[in-house]
Amino acid sequence: MSEPHLAQHPLRPIRRLRRDGSRCADATAPTRPRGRLVAACAVVTALLLTFHQAVPNTPGRLGSLLETFLPWLGVVVPVLLVPALLRRSFTALVALLLPAVAWLASFGSLLLPADDGPHDIVAVQHNVSDVNADPAGTAQALLRARADIVALEELTPDALPVYARALAARFPHHAVVGSVGLWSVHPLKNVRPVDIRPRGIGPGWNRGLRSTALTPMGEVAVYVAHLPSVRLGVPHGMSSDRRDESAALLGAAIAAEEAERVVLLGDLNATVDDRGLDPVSSQLEVAGPGMAFSWPAAFPLARIDQIMARSATVVDVRSLPATGSDHLPVVARIRL
Repeated sequence: MSEPHLAQHPLRPIRRLRRDGSRCADATAPTRPRGRLVAACAVVTALLLTFHQAVPNTPGRLGSLLETFLPWLGVVVPVLLVPALLRRSFTALVALLLPAVAWLASFGSLLLPADDGPHDIVAVQHNVSDVNADPAGTAQALLRARADIVALEELTPDALPVYARALAARFPHHAVVGSVGLWSVHPLKNVRPVDIRPRGIGPGWNRGLRSTALTPMGEVAVYVAHLPSVRLGVPHGMSSDRRDESAALLGAAIAAEEAERVVLLGDLNATVDDRGLDPVSSQLEVAGPGMAFSWPAAFPLARIDQIMARSATVVDVRSLPATGSDHLPVVARIRL
């Protein structure tokens, strides 16, 4: 007796039943790799850290806005590490190495110990705020830094005599132009204003000065500048046209400077990563180790108060305790 003919049916996946009788998922169904969203976010973060200048500045100066807070992209790494570990995703963990390496390449040097080598000048930069209710206390706080030169911005006619009296004992030399001033333990000469006014601003707006400091190491051209503020808002984003125009004028003045050694101190309303500051930062050496976030004083998010130099080395920079201003003072050691 012949065997019965068996119908040729394609093999079907075995479907298992749960205890309640419902079917489980198809055992052969493809599974999605874990942590794909976390990995994608990590890759995007790494790209922004590495190629931030490729982000367009229109609309709303998005590129400059990103660059203002660029170091804070590093926070993404520990934030994404939590879901990567919870999902036990090897893909996500490997992807997180990309932003970690990109951040260290960009900002890792700022975490290194300060250079303990010799220095010639201690410089302090501080926007003292035109609504500072305690200029005398602010001056005393600055004196504790034992600086050789101090640059101040937002000096008002009422507060200026207070600073002049409080700082006179340590700094016998000072110069003031408009709302910016320079105090020095070394003699100053050739003091003059630096015109960094954007178009449409009247002649009473004076926020730049240039002087020559006669240090034991030789003459140093010292610039003090206060660039226009930027504005953040919805839906237009960041407005920095006047700041950028003023930065270009300051950069032109520094480019025309005949002195070999230059020190710039000021509230530039820009971080050194912000492309709007390129006319200035491309000519000068930025500060060495230290984040030194200076604004806002209540919760510092960015260093917009800068100390830079040409033909000199800014050994390190750090922020000082809060005063009556909305900015923190910053102090740097400079090797001539």
